[in-house]
Amino acid sequence: MNDGFFFIWAFITGAALGILFFGGLWITVKKTVTIKNPAILLAGSMLLRTGITLVGFYYISQGDWQRLLICLAGFIAARFIVIRFTKLIETKQMHLNKEDSHES
Repeated sequence: MNDGFFFIWAFITGAALGILFFGGLWITVKKTVTIKNPAILLAGSMLLRTGITLVGFYYISQGDWQRLLICLAGFIAARFIVIRFTKLIETKQMHLNKEDSHES
């Protein structure tokens, strides 16, 4: 197949891995406030997210440093996407909470 196809596929897969990794991190941090023993959740989540990410990088790169680099670029791009998305969610929740407190 065409190298261009593999480079696009590597970027998209890297972005998906990044969304899974950073989105999972955000969810984990939000859950640690409500549970009794957050250390187990944090450690388990870190191992799971890191393991999935490393296996994904390994399979996508197939020994080619260029694919690995493009996959990493997609992973980093996903970080900014998740940050933007989570800020929107937090802002919306704060705004809704503010409206609820004014109604009372």
